[in-house]
Parts: sequence; C-alpha cells; structure tokens
Amino acid sequence: MWNIKLEEIIEEKNLYGEQVNTGASEVELAKFMKNVKEELQKDLPSEYNNVLKAINGLEFNGFILYGIDEVLLEKKPNQHINGLISFNQIWYENEDQKKYLFLGESNISWYVYDTNKEQYIELDNPSGREMVEFKKFDEMLEKILSDSLL
Repeated sequence: MWNIKLEEIIEEKNLYGEQVNTGASEVELAKFMKNVKEELQKDLPSEYNNVLKAINGLEFNGFILYGIDEVLLEKKPNQHINGLISFNQIWYENEDQKKYLFLGESNISWYVYDTNKEQYIELDNPSGREMVEFKKFDEMLEKILSDSLL
C-alpha cells in the first residue's frame, strides 16, 4: 500500500531534519475543488482528494505529487507545494493535453487522470505518449512512491 511507502519517505526525510506536508483540511479541500472547477473546468477524482487529506503535495527524489496551490491554504506548508491548478494551466498551453488532469510528475513521466476515459495514466514526458494505465489512483501513487525510494 502507498501508506507504507509514504511512511518510508517520512522516515528518510526526518533523518535530514525535513518534514512532509500535513494533510489538507476539509475547508481547504472544498475551496480547492471549487477553484479547480472554475479554473480548469474539471472535477477532482475522489481518490486523489483522499490522498490530499493525508499529505498535501510531496516532492521527493525527483518525483512530485501536486497539491493544493499555496494561495488557497489556511496555513503555511512544511514543504513547498507544486500547485495542481498552476501546473495544469502550464500543461494546458498544449491543447491536446486538456483531456488530462495532471496530478504529478517525475523527470521522465507525467501522472495524469484522463477525464474522458476516467483512467489514471503515466505519460512519457515530454512526448505525452501513454505508457502505463492504472485501474486506481492508489495503484499509480504506489508506483510513484516506490520509484522515488529507489
């Protein structure tokens, strides 16, 4: 499960005196969901929302899980957050990419939710070619966290 991998990352960061972000509050999540709908015309997948309740964004060993944009937060995070809205606005400059909701990235991949197919996908970065399809967000997150620990 991804929770175990996240604990390993937390332990490793603690060795260096670093902390990961805490989970988002219900108020922050509600505000974020509203802004995603307004700015990106997309609904957030509930599985992704559940992860944000545990950890609001993560950057570790070249892997990034987007979180709630800092301007929407009630308190300052422990670690810089790569905001989902702001990064999607960048990726949406390419019209073909608007079918995706970008949830994270690495040096060689984007991790997205295809809103038309309702499927989680790993895309090649920068070509955008679909590499791996996942049945659930938890499966994709498990891969992201596992790969970051290598």
